[in-house]
Amino acid sequence: MRIGILGAGGMADALGTQWARAGHEVMISGRDASASAARAATMTAEAARTSAEMASVRTEMASVRTEVAGARAEVAGAAAVAGARGEVVAVRAGSWAEAAAFGEVVMVAVRQAGLAGVLESAGGALRGKPVIDVANAEGPYDPARPIAPLIRDLTGGHVVKAFNLCHVDVWRLTPPVFDGRPLAVPLCGDDPAALAAVRTLVADLGCTPVDGGGLDRAVLLEATAAFMIGLWFGGADAQAVLPPVAYSGV
Repeated sequence: MRIGILGAGGMADALGTQWARAGHEVMISGRDASASAARAATMTAEAARTSAEMASVRTEMASVRTEVAGARAEVAGAAAVAGARGEVVAVRAGSWAEAAAFGEVVMVAVRQAGLAGVLESAGGALRGKPVIDVANAEGPYDPARPIAPLIRDLTGGHVVKAFNLCHVDVWRLTPPVFDGRPLAVPLCGDDPAALAAVRTLVADLGCTPVDGGGLDRAVLLEATAAFMIGLWFGGADAQAVLPPVAYSGV
């Protein structure tokens, strides 16, 4: 899958590197072309390094399973898959318009203050495409001014709100698994094809996609982020706020 990313900061780096490692083609974009190119080179190197490490682990695990089960074919197949996953396409850097045109899916990962200007620079290339919105409000969140519908209206894209509930360092984990449980990533969007594409990208991180409803519910996802971030900054374990599903009254 070709993924264009509007942005060259932390979220672009973390998620883009993971997707490059998973075999996707990635192009990032930023205000400073030379800085974006340097970031793309760093992402390529990191994706190649982690891909090779994971390929080695998969091959070792396959060898152990084969030795125990006596199924020689399994190790050959696993080694072939590991080798294929080790091939990382170099992350590219381009302008806002180039990244928007490049991506079959485009992620918007720029600060809220410059959002409208960046989308204007991207031109009409986002119309009709899956557009991933990872943004959170800067400062107090105003539910009367949700970000996701604004991106939809400015781009004409099929917006999916996702990845906004976690700090950037979580998206650098390979994979984000806590106490043996993969991280769940809620998605809010209206277009089935766009949601399917983003589900694939969530799964490629080692996470579990969760249906969060239509784009009209993105305002709730944005408000959840604002609330939880406040708890974390206050030193609380926000994950402990909700009980396990068995005790949720369902």
